[in-house]
Amino acid sequence: MINSIREIGLTGFLDILFMTLLLYMLIIAFKRTRAAFVLTGMLIVACVYLVIRQFNLVMMASVFEMFFTIILVILVVIFQEEIRHFFEEIAVWSLNRRLLRKKKISISRNEVEMLVRTLMEFARERTGALIVIRGKNILKRHLEGEVTLNGELSEPLLKSIFDPHSIGHDGAVIIDGSRVTHFSCHLPLSKNLNKIRDRGTRHAAALGLTEVADALCIVVSEEKGTISVARNGDISVVNDPDRLTEIIQTFYEEIHPKQELKPWEDLFKRNTREKVYAVLLSIGLWFVLVYGSKVVYKSYVVPVSIGELPAEWEITDMNPKEIEVELRGPRTAFYLNIQDRIKVYPNIKIVAGQQRIRVYENNFTIPKGLTLDDHEPHYITIMLDMKKSAESTGPEKGKNNNNEKRTGK
Repeated sequence: MINSIREIGLTGFLDILFMTLLLYMLIIAFKRTRAAFVLTGMLIVACVYLVIRQFNLVMMASVFEMFFTIILVILVVIFQEEIRHFFEEIAVWSLNRRLLRKKKISISRNEVEMLVRTLMEFARERTGALIVIRGKNILKRHLEGEVTLNGELSEPLLKSIFDPHSIGHDGAVIIDGSRVTHFSCHLPLSKNLNKIRDRGTRHAAALGLTEVADALCIVVSEEKGTISVARNGDISVVNDPDRLTEIIQTFYEEIHPKQELKPWEDLFKRNTREKVYAVLLSIGLWFVLVYGSKVVYKSYVVPVSIGELPAEWEITDMNPKEIEVELRGPRTAFYLNIQDRIKVYPNIKIVAGQQRIRVYENNFTIPKGLTLDDHEPHYITIMLDMKKSAESTGPEKGKNNNNEKRTGK
């Protein structure tokens, strides 16, 4: 283990560091989606395949390899939305951070109370409404049919937008800080039927957006007169105005805290479990793909196997009885004990007497992934003879017995 750590070096350390960052971003991207369970299942299948390869289960390995030939197509089909979201997040990451630095996302206590008061009036009057409070993620890619407004957040503005006679009252309103940036927005619908249950389209839209972004969505049901809050792929009913005020203020504090964490504090205090997973995965991948792929040479001493002989024949002498073989292959192929899986079967002739046999490469059976580099010696000597019981019942012996009987008579 110490030698393995020494082999990492500066290049390997940088390789592991960058892979850790990439894996961390992937884990965070998949964390809030149902695809995370699919990804976990695929990782389990991959681990099972590695175990199968190590124990040389040929049939199972062949079935898994046939499955892996179409794995790329399966990945694209299952994770098409997450893959697109991941690459788009990389593209807008630097832009998003610059925007957040220039404009602090904040809202006053009075504005929060005004928003809660308006929502409670909507609930009493059974006026349907869907309000999205933007977090750090850019929502542009998730919106359809939006109308740009960029107006100051106020009670009259919200009531005019969600008036049943208004053209855009069925859509969502986007609030960025203390500004209403868009209205009449169509959001992606969630397919999580367990959480939607008997709720309407507005609730499915609110839940769907929070599954792909860090926004806070507030829904007022015109049928039941209830207020629901959705975030991080979960939705719940909140009819208490004080509790609703607390949720909105807490959301803004998390998006833009008053006192920023220092870089080292942010490194250890946020998403600690995901960081640990990313580090362990990157180290494991390095040992399998980099350290484990390095070609090494190892020697083994294996006994000579003759196989099945006819019942009347036996080997009376063999020299040597063992052959030293030198195998070449990646380190991963040598991780488990492979000596018992190395076999040598020389081609012998079923004739009495001594015979000198050359051992060729095709006489060896070695584990998959390894190559026979050399073996010593190249010749073995075998003494083959018939068993005594077979000799005593042979045709010549029977003929002599008949002659003796005739002579005696």
